[in-house]
Amino acid sequence: MTATQPTAVDITALTRAQRATLPLSADVAQALAEQHGVCIRPLAMRRIDTTTGRTDIVPVPCGSTRADQCPPCADKARRLRMAQCRQGWHLDAEPVTDRAKPSEQHQELMATRADLAAVYTECKAIGDEVTCEQIAESVAELDTELRAAGVRGRLTPLDPPAKPVKRSTRRRQDAPDLPRRPVEHRTLGRVFAGRYRPSTFLTLTLDSYGRVDSDGAAVDPDLYDYRRAARDAIHFPALLDRFWQNTRRCVGWEVQYFGTVEPQKRGAPHFHAAIRGAIPRTELRAITAATYHQVWWPAHDRLLYTDQRLPVWDTRAKAFTDPDTGTPLPTFDQASEELAEPAHVVRFGTQVHVKGILGGTEEAGRHVGYLTKYLTKSVSQAAGLGEHATDAHRDHAHRLHAQLRVT
Repeated sequence: MTATQPTAVDITALTRAQRATLPLSADVAQALAEQHGVCIRPLAMRRIDTTTGRTDIVPVPCGSTRADQCPPCADKARRLRMAQCRQGWHLDAEPVTDRAKPSEQHQELMATRADLAAVYTECKAIGDEVTCEQIAESVAELDTELRAAGVRGRLTPLDPPAKPVKRSTRRRQDAPDLPRRPVEHRTLGRVFAGRYRPSTFLTLTLDSYGRVDSDGAAVDPDLYDYRRAARDAIHFPALLDRFWQNTRRCVGWEVQYFGTVEPQKRGAPHFHAAIRGAIPRTELRAITAATYHQVWWPAHDRLLYTDQRLPVWDTRAKAFTDPDTGTPLPTFDQASEELAEPAHVVRFGTQVHVKGILGGTEEAGRHVGYLTKYLTKSVSQAAGLGEHATDAHRDHAHRLHAQLRVT
């Protein structure tokens, strides 16, 4: 078997237009890097040997998670997430984390910090600002030492922030009630027939804002509620957080999951979750229907100030003022204190997909791939806004983006 001999190209005999069609050396190097799974845009880092003083330039992978920026790094990140999901979804034993015991150094640093905090409170009460500044600098150094020593968690600040305005925790009358069970300290689900421990695949979607076509564009843009769609998308993470709180309280154990958020063609967020353990469909649907998130923001239904008429900063009042009257404008917290009703309420849609999955099956592997298929794509790619997008779809995206800019 003979190898194909490369064709020699006489560049001097080619025209300028013909030379422009030849591959660039950078494109050849990039194609070779992608073929071997090497980062195509590494970062140059300087490494200095503290003993000899020698300096070397070391290329470090960029670590991008988007395929349009660096396909090898994005594929590596996606495969890592697939392995994490596959290993953690169907566990037979509780994941146990053995925390290290606090050392004497940890205790000494924390005791010193507590003493300084007590002195800081006394000095602040008598108005000794100079000593307070010195103590604050010492506490900042102690915090750095604690972090360097391996202590994690929140450290109490010397000046605690102001307490937020308390809102009523009473459930809305238009939301159904949920049972509340004591939460057990476990993450594994039930075992059926003595040997089967299924897990759950869940899909949640936001509500409808108007009819859309097969490409995700609004059939009638004038009737499509772009404002509510934009607000729901902005506050979707808070709604998901509330959903998992309600789920753990309702089922009675510490539910763990692997989840991904992807945009639908219409631009609304779409959530998939691989839940460890089996949860009845009726309970998940009831939890979804009863979950909501109230947005306690000042009214933001219309624009009061535009690019041609912006608030003016007053150095004396230390506040923004109206450009016409000079009246100081209230801060976000001040405007929120007077609210009697939330500015917006976010809820899920009626479509809830629940499916039981057994670990180690072909179906489980297929769902892991489905969970991670959009991890390397940008929002526009996942929403179908590529080169084949229709004009109506692009107009739909522009209208939604216009509302997102002012939400």
